[in-house]
Amino acid sequence: MSQNPKEQQEILDKLGIEQLNPMQIEAQEAINSNPNVVLISPTGTGKTLAFLLPIINNLDRKSHAVQVLILVPSRELAIQIDQVIREMGAGFKTNAVYGGRAFSKDKLELLHNPAILIGTPGRIAAHFRRATFLTNQIETLIIDEFDKSLEIGFEPEMKEILLGLTNLKKRILTSATQEIEIPKFVGLEKPTLIRFANEGSSKLKIKIIISPTNSKLETLVETLHFLGNQPGIIFCNYKDSVQRVSDLLSKNKIQHGCFHGDMEQKDRERVLLKFRNGTHQVIVATDLAARGLDIPELKFIIHFELPFKSQEFTHRNGRTARMKSDGTAYVLRWEREELPDFISSSEIENITSKPIKEILKWQTLFISGGRKDKISKGDIAGLFLKQGNLKIDELGIIELKLDCAFVAVPTEKADKLIKELNNSKLKRKKVRITLI
Repeated sequence: MSQNPKEQQEILDKLGIEQLNPMQIEAQEAINSNPNVVLISPTGTGKTLAFLLPIINNLDRKSHAVQVLILVPSRELAIQIDQVIREMGAGFKTNAVYGGRAFSKDKLELLHNPAILIGTPGRIAAHFRRATFLTNQIETLIIDEFDKSLEIGFEPEMKEILLGLTNLKKRILTSATQEIEIPKFVGLEKPTLIRFANEGSSKLKIKIIISPTNSKLETLVETLHFLGNQPGIIFCNYKDSVQRVSDLLSKNKIQHGCFHGDMEQKDRERVLLKFRNGTHQVIVATDLAARGLDIPELKFIIHFELPFKSQEFTHRNGRTARMKSDGTAYVLRWEREELPDFISSSEIENITSKPIKEILKWQTLFISGGRKDKISKGDIAGLFLKQGNLKIDELGIIELKLDCAFVAVPTEKADKLIKELNNSKLKRKKVRITLI
């Protein structure tokens, strides 16, 4: 069953995509024609859309059961895929479930079964045990970034889930890692392998920046001034290092967010949100941010601490030079430090520190109403443009969630907007507006 070209183009138009890349075209054909597919392609090449288009095309609109289960290694990736499906506007209900939020909230949202359910293995396994929904009509299983799920210890839950899926007809595994071992418990028989080794990564440049000190902190600040106002991620190996770098950036008045596994899920989501809307230009992160994050194109990443393995190096670099864009990975190297064998670049970047130019700075406002209150992005835009008297170029990115929303506004106008618009009515709901 092939996708109606007109319907597919409508979806691509909604996503702002002109055409599919070669990997997505080949993956779509393979998924439509084969019961078992393994898709291997670097981070940022569009694997999510590659499997969603054919899967959505084959859903039964008359069914009221869960038809597709997507397992992911992280909460952020679950949220990202859920958002992509909503933006596709194909008319199918979708839900994302994951640890870090109330189980009761999951149950409430799943009272009406989604056609597509996305979740982390731990949370999905918990729902299977409690029989929150029927599983006998789930015919398609997608394990996205399956090697990452195995790496962080989800194998027991994944085995448990597979045992509970008695009517599977299609299995799809994806990974950004080229050297992978397909787990036997998934039950893949003669899978079709789609492998794109270099798709989207050819424009990546790797450059070395030499630090005269072992701490590399002063060199990091000089590097950020050299790069100017561009979005990027600084990678560290440990959460303590993230905090040390964060303290340094705060001292130098460089706006940034932090991202690591010990943070509350809500705080991690808000860091990413602020990064997407420009409140922060820089994130300081552990390797948790190397895969599966819903963030815009990055112009650079910085290896503040050298990764331990070649795979970590590859996944970190995959955050920049995505699709057909260019980008640079900077390796901060103490002058007496030996580079691991997998970092072969010898190109040295001689940085010249310079003040960061002032640009329009944003703050993020929280709105206590969302989709469940029938509030739309247009409603929020109207409130800020008409009652808040913002100019169109002063209204930043609006992100609409189920029970709340976030909007970016100029820093100098944030307090005034809160004072004027707090307790305004959107649709029939009086909403609170606060700074986050």
